[in-house]
Amino acid sequence: MEIWLNPACSKCRSAVDILNEEGAQYTVRRYLDDPPSAEELRAVLARLGLEPWDITRTQEAEAKELGLGGWERTEAARERWIAALAGHPRLIQRPIITADDGSAVVGRSEEAVREAVARTGDEQGR
Repeated sequence: MEIWLNPACSKCRSAVDILNEEGAQYTVRRYLDDPPSAEELRAVLARLGLEPWDITRTQEAEAKELGLGGWERTEAARERWIAALAGHPRLIQRPIITADDGSAVVGRSEEAVREAVARTGDEQGR
């Protein structure tokens, strides 16, 4: 299991607390320091079952500067969104947790984080 996080984010810190409480084995990726490539974003989007605009923080200043609010949300525009996320990782919703079963969740709620732990069936840390 891996968690993409920003340590300054309270939702990320809460997700880590839950993972620790559950005894989950995980690795941390500080995605602002180690931004995902376009290829990695495509892979995590497939695991999430979401589109790039679904995981974009459209209220960030960078999103407004890029004019994301006016971008089409279509298959034809998908690569443009992915390129924006790869080039501006602050726009990526957080935390994203990839489970060992090949799925992923955006762990903004306690339920979503616990779902990721359950999908992993991680008993190693307990």
